[in-house]
Amino acid sequence: MSNLFHEILYRPFFNALIFIYQNFSFGDFGIAIIFLTIVIRFILFPFFYKSAKDQAILQRLAPKIKAIQAEHKNDREKQAKEMLALYRQHEVNPLSGFFFIILVQLPILIALYQVFLKGFSVESLTALYSFIEKPESINVFFLGIIDLTKTSLFMAALAAIAQYFQGKLSLPKIDPKDVKNLTPIERTGRQMVYIGPVLTIVFLYFFKLSSAIAIFWLTTSIFSVIQQVIINKRLKDNGTPGA
Repeated sequence: MSNLFHEILYRPFFNALIFIYQNFSFGDFGIAIIFLTIVIRFILFPFFYKSAKDQAILQRLAPKIKAIQAEHKNDREKQAKEMLALYRQHEVNPLSGFFFIILVQLPILIALYQVFLKGFSVESLTALYSFIEKPESINVFFLGIIDLTKTSLFMAALAAIAQYFQGKLSLPKIDPKDVKNLTPIERTGRQMVYIGPVLTIVFLYFFKLSSAIAIFWLTTSIFSVIQQVIINKRLKDNGTPGA
């Protein structure tokens, strides 16, 4: 299984990073990471977009979902039918986010994490394809300032800020007086807007992860912010509840 993961995900990503570094990054490892992250996000955009859109719609449908649950609390079969009808009406799959994270996003994140963690060590360069030229030297400084092999509180903070804005944009606005009526799941979702960025700083800085991983996380978070803005605008234009 590990060999399959290496050949299908790790090795292609690593070779793509080397190719981008040597041809499009102006000799800057950080820029190569940014370009690779953007390319991957564009390739997987339909999956990311569908998952994020479904989650945004479900959050905006929360009042209707709670109303159905309350109205048919003694009739589980009727409740399920009404819920399915609501999902079909808004063309949303409540499980799309779960399947996307488990089947698509998590394996890719693990592979990219390994690529950036191992960097351009002698051992990692053995994974190069025969048609990819081996780099003679590596510039590990992003914009000539940040050493990508070391931990950076600045980069960790930027990644956390971008993640915060993405999370904030994904939540529908509610009246302050309705906060007390939120379900435990809804409260947890809103708390994660703040907990997530804190965990990002903890993992990137206090766990001493390299700035290369922080740049990847920052880039993908900024991409997610732009994606969420597009989703919110489209939901508002088509009149989705709560948008």
